[in-house]
Amino acid sequence: MAHRKESVVLLIHCKDRRGIVARVSGFIHDFGGNILDSDHHTDEETNEFLMRMEFASEGLQIPPDEIAAAFAPVAKTFEMRYEVRPSSCRTRTALLVSKQDHCLADLLQRHKRDELHIDIPVIISNHDTCAAWAELFKIPFTVYPVTKETKPQQEQQVLSLLKEHRIELVVMARYMQILSGTFLSQIGCPVINIHHSFLPAFIGANPYRQAYDRGVKIIGATAHYATEDLDEGPIIEQDVMRVGHRDTVEDLVRKGRDLEEIVLARAVRRHVERRVLVYGRKTVVFD
Repeated sequence: MAHRKESVVLLIHCKDRRGIVARVSGFIHDFGGNILDSDHHTDEETNEFLMRMEFASEGLQIPPDEIAAAFAPVAKTFEMRYEVRPSSCRTRTALLVSKQDHCLADLLQRHKRDELHIDIPVIISNHDTCAAWAELFKIPFTVYPVTKETKPQQEQQVLSLLKEHRIELVVMARYMQILSGTFLSQIGCPVINIHHSFLPAFIGANPYRQAYDRGVKIIGATAHYATEDLDEGPIIEQDVMRVGHRDTVEDLVRKGRDLEEIVLARAVRRHVERRVLVYGRKTVVFD
């Protein structure tokens, strides 16, 4: 695999004003930075400005971990929310899983090939069904069983384990539990979820059966950030596939699994590379 060039990513979100791009480029130039990639978007309706700039670490006259503080005066002038992230930082990621193993197995393989630039200190489940995958890839696997009655306690167990491992991203790799508002407000990091794209048409159990009975011609998958509104968080990635009258329910499920794997992997990769900016109920994804 080609060695990654060391770089720093700067993400910016503020109201649009004249001179932002020039000012940010000038800031990077002043510290000897060479811009590798730059992308920005202005929402005409809300006048929000979103920007991603990536510049080489090589030749910088300031240590990457001091850039955020040095940038603060610029940010203050334009009232920016911003994040600075050196590419050498691997995102500490926890995987949550239930009984279905396809997304978990896919992410673990990609992790093993270092496609995703993450560390996975822990896999958490409410069943022991997927323990063998964790064992195969030598990653600690913790089971916290959950019932309706024990959900608050179980969520606290999960939270303290995430805190203990200093987790920066949680990925629901087909974790079939609804995360409570309390849990999401305490977690302190983004949560990415994956599901089929029949919502809101086919809600509840066995959506592929419902889709089959209705003779759908297209199926899909959606990856989004988890929020209190179930399955309504800002969307990061989606994809679809055509299906036909010859497809059985099993075929739909299998094709759906394939889509879920690839859409979730893309979403994780984009998040980790700091290509996603959330504003309101939407995201801007800089490819």
